[in-house]
Amino acid sequence: SMVSDGSGLEDGGSSAPERVLFPPTFSVSEIKNKQRRHFMFLRWKQQQRKEKLAAKKKRRKEREALGDKAPPKAVPKTIENQRVYDETTVDPNDEEIAFDEATDEFAPYFNRQTVPKILITTSDRPRGRTVRFCEQLSTVIPNSHVYYRRGLALKRIIPQCIARDFTDLIVINEDRKVPNGLVLSHLPDGPTAHFRMSSVRLRKEIKRTGKEPTEHVPEVILNNFTTRLGHSVGRMLASLFPHDPQFIGRQVATFHNQRDYIFFRFHRYIFKSEKKVGIQELGPRFTLKLRSLQKGTFDSKFGEYEWIHKRREMDTSRRKFHL
Repeated sequence: SMVSDGSGLEDGGSSAPERVLFPPTFSVSEIKNKQRRHFMFLRWKQQQRKEKLAAKKKRRKEREALGDKAPPKAVPKTIENQRVYDETTVDPNDEEIAFDEATDEFAPYFNRQTVPKILITTSDRPRGRTVRFCEQLSTVIPNSHVYYRRGLALKRIIPQCIARDFTDLIVINEDRKVPNGLVLSHLPDGPTAHFRMSSVRLRKEIKRTGKEPTEHVPEVILNNFTTRLGHSVGRMLASLFPHDPQFIGRQVATFHNQRDYIFFRFHRYIFKSEKKVGIQELGPRFTLKLRSLQKGTFDSKFGEYEWIHKRREMDTSRRKFHL
């Protein structure tokens, strides 16, 4: 005999159908009993999964039957490929862009006239995790020196950096002992970028890390910096590393921009055979989000800003990106 529980489902031993038949307007949330509701929801999810797999199997069989005549696979829609067009997107062959690159603040570096010399410093009296992060960052960026601040203002540090021929200043800020911000100032004339930092992982915290990095100059990869602003930020990050990578070290520093988040990874690649290449992550890793870009060196009071991230005005669409 079939027993109905009032929820539009029939349950009763072996004769009950496998397929869960809900009435068209029925919602699982209408079931008052919590345990019953949870059970019905799991059955419904299971049914959805079965239907999805069956449809996938059917499509695969159709493609195999058609062979070469099968239509091309549909490209899934993602936030990135549905991106709202940005009028400042850079065309690499544009003469105006080429002129800007030849005359901007980073031109001497790309022309190999200056060698980067970086000062890495911290917020006042840093704690253990920030200290370790700075030490590891200095092994990634060649010719970089770590200095721990003791109450000295940034405006006083900058003239001293310029006098000692430093080309860039990196400041790692922290909150509750966790690194949460990065200020990058190009010396002597700027610009200055302020990033929010998140997802910091030190070498110890990354699974299957390789041995410590060597002193070889790494290659630098910049991905998806397509707009004028992205181009400026990408050139700024690239100019931290010497422009002549030593390929014998097989080390790669990657700045990958995705949805305006800049993911940093540091790898070593290993040739397993003529065709196979393996990669080891060396660490550290972190994620940056641009908050502002300022003309000139760091000046929080009177500095002239080229770009500031204003969430309420700018983040009107999830598909609108600025880098």
